[in-house]
Amino acid sequence: MEFYTKPGEYDAINYIPPAESHGTKELWRTFWILLGITVLDFIIYFVMPHTGFRNFIFIFFGIVKAYYIVGAFMHMKYEKINLALVILVPTIFIIGLVMGLLYEGNALTYAK
Repeated sequence: MEFYTKPGEYDAINYIPPAESHGTKELWRTFWILLGITVLDFIIYFVMPHTGFRNFIFIFFGIVKAYYIVGAFMHMKYEKINLALVILVPTIFIIGLVMGLLYEGNALTYAK
């Protein structure tokens, strides 16, 4: 029986593969980014007065958080562009449909 004592030599019985991170570093980075945006959301919510600009900030932060969640946790960052467009384009059309229906139903009226 031959023993492998030098580093890097292959031993079929006692082989231990090198440790890999499996992407956990990127997931933790995404977690901290989402946590930071959420904390900033809470600070803005309790500090800023009720204005349309504050609502715009919340919508913007929501879109940024959705981007990170879909990209990292749903693995869309690694897909081809065609699959991303198959999901993104109908979503944009549905948002446009909802906005049009709200406008036509007089839910989005401007004060005169």
